[in-house]
Amino acid sequence: MVTVIGVVTDQPLDVAAHEAAVADRRAGAVVSFAGVVRDHDHGRAVTSLEYEGHPSAERVLREVADKIAAEPEVYAVAVSHRIGPLAIGDTALVAAVSTAHRGAAFAACARLVDEVKAQLPIWKRQVFADGTEEWVNCP
Repeated sequence: MVTVIGVVTDQPLDVAAHEAAVADRRAGAVVSFAGVVRDHDHGRAVTSLEYEGHPSAERVLREVADKIAAEPEVYAVAVSHRIGPLAIGDTALVAAVSTAHRGAAFAACARLVDEVKAQLPIWKRQVFADGTEEWVNCP
């Protein structure tokens, strides 16, 4: 049985909790990713940002997680995305995958993150040091 967790939340994310969620006795590899709010974007200083999600965001996140979990080498998948206001240094996205071997775990985690970024209906409002703002990934 494959464990799949997909959560959209306004609460802080915990990388270690995601790693623990994908622990499996068969797994020789657990790979995780933390997407952290940085203080710049395209050469401009960022002071804060806010993520806003469509009501379908958690369903889409779980569908993406299910797709990765269906791969034969994957034992478990856990992925979460924050919404709401975030500060520099906060974690916005956490993903963890377990497999028997490291190569498969790295590859599956990379696919998971790439698919989340491509499909998740969550938009980011960045506030820059000069007081201007910009919406990113907004339709």
